[in-house]
Amino acid sequence: MTSSDRPWTAFYGPDVRSDIEAASYRTISDLIRSAADTYKSAPAFTTCMHNGMNGTLTFEQVDEMSDAFAVYLREVAGLAQGDRVALQMPNGLSFPIAAFGVFKAGCVLVNVNPLYTAEEMARQFQDAEPHALVIVDMFADKIPAATKGHPIPNIIVTRVAEFLPSLPRGIIGLVQKYWDRSVKPIEVPHIRFPEALAAGREHKTRDHVEVDAYHQSVEPDDVACLQYTGGTTGVAKGAMLTHKNLLMNMEQSLEMCPAVQRGEEVALTALPLYHIFAFTLNLLAFYWIGSRNILIPNPRPLTNLKRAFENYKITWMSGVNTLFNGLCNETWFLDSPPKYLKFSSAGGMALQADVARRWEDVTGRPVLQGYGLTETSPVLSFNPIGKTRDGSIGIPLPSTLLRCVDDDGNPVPQGERGEIAAKGPQVMAGYWNKPEETAIVMRDGWFLTGDIGVMEPDGYFYIVDRKKDMIVVSGFNVYPNEVEDCLALHPGIFEAAVIGVPDDTTGEAVKAYVVLNDKSLTKEAIRAHCKEHLTAYKVPKRVEIRDDLPKSNVGKILRKDLRAEDLQAAE
Repeated sequence: MTSSDRPWTAFYGPDVRSDIEAASYRTISDLIRSAADTYKSAPAFTTCMHNGMNGTLTFEQVDEMSDAFAVYLREVAGLAQGDRVALQMPNGLSFPIAAFGVFKAGCVLVNVNPLYTAEEMARQFQDAEPHALVIVDMFADKIPAATKGHPIPNIIVTRVAEFLPSLPRGIIGLVQKYWDRSVKPIEVPHIRFPEALAAGREHKTRDHVEVDAYHQSVEPDDVACLQYTGGTTGVAKGAMLTHKNLLMNMEQSLEMCPAVQRGEEVALTALPLYHIFAFTLNLLAFYWIGSRNILIPNPRPLTNLKRAFENYKITWMSGVNTLFNGLCNETWFLDSPPKYLKFSSAGGMALQADVARRWEDVTGRPVLQGYGLTETSPVLSFNPIGKTRDGSIGIPLPSTLLRCVDDDGNPVPQGERGEIAAKGPQVMAGYWNKPEETAIVMRDGWFLTGDIGVMEPDGYFYIVDRKKDMIVVSGFNVYPNEVEDCLALHPGIFEAAVIGVPDDTTGEAVKAYVVLNDKSLTKEAIRAHCKEHLTAYKVPKRVEIRDDLPKSNVGKILRKDLRAEDLQAAE
């Protein structure tokens, strides 16, 4: 392919490879071992609580502990290569240990949002059929309802403060148990995470287990991770991300960031590691280059980040528009902006130009906006340092092709609107057990993103519309069908439609239009019903009660008409 076919390569810079022939490692396990051998006693992960209590693990410690967990999974729990292990926990020291242990065991990691309701968990568990679950104790009370009819044979329970020094760990445990009562009794057979590691160590020593043997037969094209997304319908689908997908996207992304220095970076991880952006960039990429990763279990309220900025020389952070905007409105942040920050990366949702400008005014450093999807591991494009354009999603990463196509999949002329299609080593292998759904989005090796874009002659891309009805709330995908199904469960609701509307805080917000059977039903009661079944960010922020909804000739509710009405009302 010539440079005229990829005009964006002119913006790469002299040290950026336009093509990456192969990843530096065959599998993620190989990367983990190599990083530990290189950086040894250097700090790898630090959990920083909002009160300043913290705990740190070195690269050597993470390597040893994840070895122990791999042995536990294979020798004690009896898992085999390719079996799925679900992780459902916030950012903390347990996450990298568990994740790396899953990879070393030759198993497949399934990321699960810890805030999911039991119903949401059940849908994902039914599809992924995990053989083991590592879950934080704060949400373990949901397991009986979530696994009814399809039990998970191995339950491992961890804590937010796991592996912190004994004093802060004990204090936090007492607060959770007796003060805020955030930890409820666990009514299923389980083992505590430290006990699982101890059992793994015992087997490893007694039986002279060679952990590397577990993953020697794992191939680069084998599935490493099931990352769930709703797609066009809202039905949960597991994007099969291979070792090659994740390793290549990690390397592609870092290729665009020449300012990153091996062994010197301190990365702030406020985005949850179960989110694919943080998983690939924060967990894998920055581990590879020997960074110290500051993990924030809960970034809300934003004052929870204050101690991290005070106590650590943060050089890089990832976030979403709402995080950057929120910090720029915090007095403590404005009074003392980070001194060592080199740059920040935005993903998950569109970065507003005003927010980007204000962030750079406050910190003196830019926010680099990227673009991608769960199905693409996730990054497809990036704004190069010093060459950022307002409103643009940047240029394709090395070894990545983007084009705009019409409804038949044919490329449209430059400057014209078309659906963005992508091809590259980061594109998923397909959806787990859903070949028909895979066929809808994969055409002749190209992945159809569902976003309508425009390509400029020099290779910069812009998103101008969304083909899908998907709503993006603070970087998290919300699918109207799922919310509408929830609303339909209420006997007082006759029918409902859900759209996304602009929101200054979250980028978009969920708005529900409902027609009632029970005229006494209030908006507050409708939202309360949704809170029982849906994660908070999926709950309609706005509810409008109507006598009827716009429909097509065949009776299909027309969301586009509702969006047009809302847009007109806002003008």
